[in-house]
Amino acid sequence: MGYSKNEYDEKSMARALGKDLSISTKVSIEMCKYLRNKSTKRAKQILSRVLEKKEAIPFTRFNWDMGHKPGDMGPGRYPQKASEELLALIKSVEANASSKGLSVDNLVISHLVAQKASRPWHYGRQRRRQMKRTHIEIMVKEAETKAKPAKESVKSAPEPKKETPKPKAESKPATKEETPKAEKQAEVKEK
Repeated sequence: MGYSKNEYDEKSMARALGKDLSISTKVSIEMCKYLRNKSTKRAKQILSRVLEKKEAIPFTRFNWDMGHKPGDMGPGRYPQKASEELLALIKSVEANASSKGLSVDNLVISHLVAQKASRPWHYGRQRRRQMKRTHIEIMVKEAETKAKPAKESVKSAPEPKKETPKPKAESKPATKEETPKAEKQAEVKEK
């Protein structure tokens, strides 16, 4: 079985493949969607918190009849078996990256996909029941660090603001003579 992504650079990327893992495909799809484009360090923290049932994985597609979980999320779960398998797969891809000479602290999951695998029947004389199997593939690459421009030690003086002349407002011709209120009140008192 090959990888579903063809853009793979041998020098700057590492990959790993989990075949026929005994986990649910639907749960794996939701977990892969949540962990994609995160750093491997952050993904391992999330999965360890899921195993402790402190952080839930949000389910956006396969969430019928599923309760909401605490925090700013809707329906979610704490998938234990899938978390263990994905954690092992992330550690494996980190080991592959370190053997290639990539920086393990700077890895980002660029490709994480779950696919259906073969579903063999359970053994024995019982009702017809199939096993759950999933293939998971993961690719990581080194994160591109954006070079921040060096800050100037000496601040330049602020440029003087240019004052733009304001256009003069045309005054309206007064139809009535305008007199202050105090003068009007004085005239009223005299009469």
